Amino acid sequence: MWVWRKEILLVFILIGFSSVLSYFMGYFLQILLIIVIGLLVRQIFFISRLEAWLRAGSVGKIPDNYEGVWGDIYNHFSQMRLDKKKRKKKLSKIIDQFRRSTDVLPDAAIVLSDQDEIKWTNKLAKQMLGIQKKDKGQKIQHLIRAPEFIDFLKNHQNALSPNISSPIDDKNILQFKVVNYGNRQKLLMAYDVTQQKTLEAMRRHFVANVSHELRTPLTVLKGYLETLEDIEQPEPELVKKYLAHMSMQTQRMQSLIDDLLMLAKLEATQKKRGYVNAAQLIQRVCFESEIEEVNPRRVQLNLQTPSALYGEEEELRSAFSNLIMNALKYSADDSVVIVNWRMTKNHLIFEVIDRGEGISKENISRITERFYRIDVKRSRRLSGTGLGLSIVKHVLKHHNAHLEIISTLNEGSCFKCVFPVSHARES
Repeated sequence: MWVWRKEILLVFILIGFSSVLSYFMGYFLQILLIIVIGLLVRQIFFISRLEAWLRAGSVGKIPDNYEGVWGDIYNHFSQMRLDKKKRKKKLSKIIDQFRRSTDVLPDAAIVLSDQDEIKWTNKLAKQMLGIQKKDKGQKIQHLIRAPEFIDFLKNHQNALSPNISSPIDDKNILQFKVVNYGNRQKLLMAYDVTQQKTLEAMRRHFVANVSHELRTPLTVLKGYLETLEDIEQPEPELVKKYLAHMSMQTQRMQSLIDDLLMLAKLEATQKKRGYVNAAQLIQRVCFESEIEEVNPRRVQLNLQTPSALYGEEEELRSAFSNLIMNALKYSADDSVVIVNWRMTKNHLIFEVIDRGEGISKENISRITERFYRIDVKRSRRLSGTGLGLSIVKHVLKHHNAHLEIISTLNEGSCFKCVFPVSHARES
């Protein structure tokens, strides 16, 4: 209000000045009219400056050389600009936080208009669906052209879509969900269910394999029992033979169950660990493996380092034993199996070398899968659960190690358990 008082005071001063001037010169009304016109021209000039500044987008420095009401007006504009900058900065922070939070989502998120045009995407949408910044404004159906997706988009009804291959990699399986929100907008979420579907397939395959592995010995046991029941007075030698076969099948089931329990323990819990005297452990495993063999002294052991290994002893014993027993089993009865325990600059290596049947290149990548069979005839000839190498793989994973396999058909194989040297300690 004080600013307006100054403007009013200026008008009264000018009127008083015109009265004094007209006292000496006359022409009061003419002088007053000139003063009013001057004030009007002045206000029109200020208004035109303000209008030009607003028309230019209110950019540039705000004029600060005005006094009175116009100075106050420009001060208001200055405060409004400052408040706008603060709000913009605050809004930018909120948007940045929102973008960072959506970028760490495990799923792709896409905002669509009511015409299914892309308005916004998070970072994962680019990786999973191949959507780029230039695609903004495009219809999503032009980028994901699977008929199942187009049908789902028309009739989504807040349900999950069927399994749809990724538009950038058909090996990846996606599921979509659409949520309506706001002013006729849609949020499209894409979930990568590849691992889930793979695990489901593995679970079905695993159950089928376990059922098959258990059905065979159970069928044999049932057959022998039914045969014995049908014989009124079975001969002792025949009974002894049948019991031996039944015992063998029972042992087969026991081995399968033991291996399954070992896998369950490896996948479920972590045991207490410490430094294991690996040299003594390997010696003991080699001795136990030879006892199980009909022809002893087939294992040639070379202990090249006394270093202890950080880990869980029972798991390591199981892995080493499986590799040695496999080498003995799949090589000739008179061939030697070489077992090395050595250290390099960066690794500790447990190595088993045999001169057996060998493995083809196409099978090497799959032999650690549960129940994977390389040769049906060989599987029937040699008993086993088909879980040994799977156990080895899980044990090594728990010890930050990995399995290397080098093999040539009809020449032999070399299995290496490679541990990081950081797990070693001098005994």
